[in-house]
Amino acid sequence: MKVTISDVAKLAGVSTATVSHTINATRYVSSETKDKVYRAIQELGYTPDASARSFRTGKKKTIGFIAPDISNKFFGTMIESVENYLSGHGYHLIIANTKEDMDREETNLRLLSAGLVDGLLIASTMDDFQRLDQLIPAGFPVVLVDRTFEEKKYSSVCVSNFQPIYRSVCRLAGKGDKRIGIIGGLPRLSTTKERISAYQQAMADCGLPVEDALVRYGDSMENSARACLEDLLGEHCDAIIVCQGLMASETIIYLHKMGVQLGKDIDLVSFVDYDSNFYDLYSNQMDCIIQPVEELGTAAGEQILHRVEKPDAPIFENVLTSAYRPYERK
Repeated sequence: MKVTISDVAKLAGVSTATVSHTINATRYVSSETKDKVYRAIQELGYTPDASARSFRTGKKKTIGFIAPDISNKFFGTMIESVENYLSGHGYHLIIANTKEDMDREETNLRLLSAGLVDGLLIASTMDDFQRLDQLIPAGFPVVLVDRTFEEKKYSSVCVSNFQPIYRSVCRLAGKGDKRIGIIGGLPRLSTTKERISAYQQAMADCGLPVEDALVRYGDSMENSARACLEDLLGEHCDAIIVCQGLMASETIIYLHKMGVQLGKDIDLVSFVDYDSNFYDLYSNQMDCIIQPVEELGTAAGEQILHRVEKPDAPIFENVLTSAYRPYERK
């Protein structure tokens, strides 16, 4: 049975009008009462219908961004770009950090879509589209960012990395590398699936064996690259592709500590997904796949405001492209 606003009011010990004013910010409600209402919403799993008249009392001029890891500079840079765009159009940004945890994402989705914001940007960590979909109220403006699903129900803004990874494998093979390893992100993510698929296809096309032992998975959090790297070095890889900027920087630091020289002892392809002088120090020792992260953030901000203003507009997919920059041995 669907949870109603009356159920929330009963559990919180307030009137239905108070619940409505709380989630729509249409009247002053004390902090204590707000806490009771939001605890009841979370406990009951209440999701208001965004198309209902009681929840269309005016825009909050606020957008929510559900991000998987705000300590990761890729998402930090993207968030800053989104916020710059939104502030230029009179909107504020609320950020929720899921830490790549699906339950945390569900909690934040329920709370933010319960009238707190006009629309949501979601870099989802969900492994099941249906779980995500059932949490989003009917008609609520949503744009998926960076990570997408096969089901095309919501607009999205993402980056394609298939061709850069394919080209990097071919270049490494052309230099004589035989054992090319790869470190991807979480296996359930669309970004990881695309990157591993590009790697596997290129390996096969270059006549190199596609071995499970050469594919390792980390995540967007800190300290996930080392174990993957140790495994690949144990497999005697002569080249490694690291499909995420934070893991790439950790890889470079680890190899340096181990006395492994880039471009001599091992070839490295590094994702560059945030602006840092750190990469410049090694730009002449490794290939780089450069992500248009600021452009991604701007496009996400533009798209969510478009959906807020025109919620019935056709679904739109904006696919940006990354740049492959091979280094030249001097």
